[in-house]
Amino acid sequence: YLGVAHTYPGAPGKRLVADIGGGSTEFIIGEHFDSQLRESLQMGCVSYTQRFFRDGKITPARYAQAYTAARLELMGIEQGLRRLGWEQSIGASGTIRAVAQAIQAGGQGNGEVNPGGIAWLKGRLFKLGDVERIELDGIKPDRRGVFPAGLAILEAIFDALELQSMSHSEGALREGVLYDLLGRHHREDVRDRTLSFLMERYHVDTEQAARVEAKALEAFDQVAADWGLDDERLRELLGWAARIHEVGLDIAHYHYHKHGAYLIEHSDLPGFSRQDQQMLALLVRGHRRNIPKAKFEELSEDGVKLTRLCVLLRFAILFHHIRGPQQAPDYQLRADGDCLHVLFPEGWLGSNPLTAADFAQEAEWLKRIDFTLDVR
Repeated sequence: YLGVAHTYPGAPGKRLVADIGGGSTEFIIGEHFDSQLRESLQMGCVSYTQRFFRDGKITPARYAQAYTAARLELMGIEQGLRRLGWEQSIGASGTIRAVAQAIQAGGQGNGEVNPGGIAWLKGRLFKLGDVERIELDGIKPDRRGVFPAGLAILEAIFDALELQSMSHSEGALREGVLYDLLGRHHREDVRDRTLSFLMERYHVDTEQAARVEAKALEAFDQVAADWGLDDERLRELLGWAARIHEVGLDIAHYHYHKHGAYLIEHSDLPGFSRQDQQMLALLVRGHRRNIPKAKFEELSEDGVKLTRLCVLLRFAILFHHIRGPQQAPDYQLRADGDCLHVLFPEGWLGSNPLTAADFAQEAEWLKRIDFTLDVR
C-alpha cells in the first residue's frame, strides 16, 4: 500500500488497492499513507491456472469455472469493502498491468482496466483457445501461461465490487518496503502509526503507556552496557512493548497479559515482521506473573537479551504501579549477569512500604527463572 500511496501522493479521498499474486489476492482500502482495511483471499493466477487451465487450453467453460470460484471467494469480503467505500481503484500487480496494456493496445482503453476491455480481451482468448497462441501486445511470454486465470479473477473483482475503471500503479511491494525503510530513517515510521491505531482500538491508557515507556527506556539506557544491549532494535522493541502492554485490558482484566499477547501475535500489524510481532507478543505475555523464558530462547538466538528486556519492562511497570504523575524518586540501576541491582535513596523504601512489598513480590517471580532482583 505504501508503494501505491507514494505513486499517487496527492490523490484525495480513499483508494482501493488490489494485487493479484500467484497464490493470493490482496485488497486494501486506505487514505493518504494509512491503510484502513486489509483483506487477503486464497486465489491467485498461478493456483487458478493449476486448477482450471493446467493443460493450457482456454475454453468458455473453464474460464467460467475460474470466474465462479473467484466470485465465491469474494462473497465474504465484498460487502465490507463496499461499506467503507473508495473514490479510486488501483491495481498493483503484473497481472493487472498486463491486462491494462493489452486493453490499451487493442484500442479499448487509455491505459486503465475497464469492463468493456475485459469483455473484449476475454473474447480474444476464447478465439485463440490455447495459452501458447497468446501473442497480444502488453502480455510478455512469461505471463501467457497464467494470463487467462488472472483475467478471470480480475473480471470477478470488477463484477463483485461493481468497478467501472481501475488504473495501474508502478509502485507496489518492493517500493513499499523501500518507502517503509526511508520513513523509519526520517521518523515517519509506519510502525508508530500501527501501534497508535492498536492503542486507540483497544482503549489503552496513553498517559500510563507513555510513563511506562519513558521509564523502560531510561532503565534500558542505564544497563545497556552492562547487559550487552547495544542494538538500537532492542531499545525500539522495549519501547513498543511498553506502549502496548495493556491492550489486553479491553478484553478482560483477568489474565489480560495473555489476551494482549494473543491480540499482538495475531493482529495485522503493518510495518512489523512476523518475528517482531512474536517477540512483542512474548514481552507483553511476560510483563506480569510468569516470564516465558523458554519461549524467548526458542524464538531467537537473543533469548537471553529478550529475557532482560522483559525484566526491564516489568521494572518500569512496577515503578508506575500507582497510576498517575506522582513524583518519582531518583534511582540507580546496575546489571550483572542474571541480576539487576536497584538502588533507591537512603530511607526511601522504609517510607514507602507498599512499594518495597511490590518489589519483594517481584523478586519472588524472578526467582522462578533463576534471576535475582536486588533492591536497596
